[in-house]
Amino acid sequence: MPVIWPQPDGEPVSCREKLVVLRENYVELHDVMRDAFEDAILMGVDEAQMRRILIELVGRMRSPHA
Repeated sequence: MPVIWPQPDGEPVSCREKLVVLRENYVELHDVMRDAFEDAILMGVDEAQMRRILIELVGRMRSPHA
């Protein structure tokens, strides 16, 4: 888990409520990604390829500010 959550200006997020949400989202995302990764491996998907697929998924995400 990140030690700090940097804002665009480089300053860390300091609002406690925001930090709680960020931590909860991180844990939830980790769990979902781990489950999807493990399921894929158990179903015969190449581990390296599954890692690339997950990385590509993140790379295709767009900012809601765009």
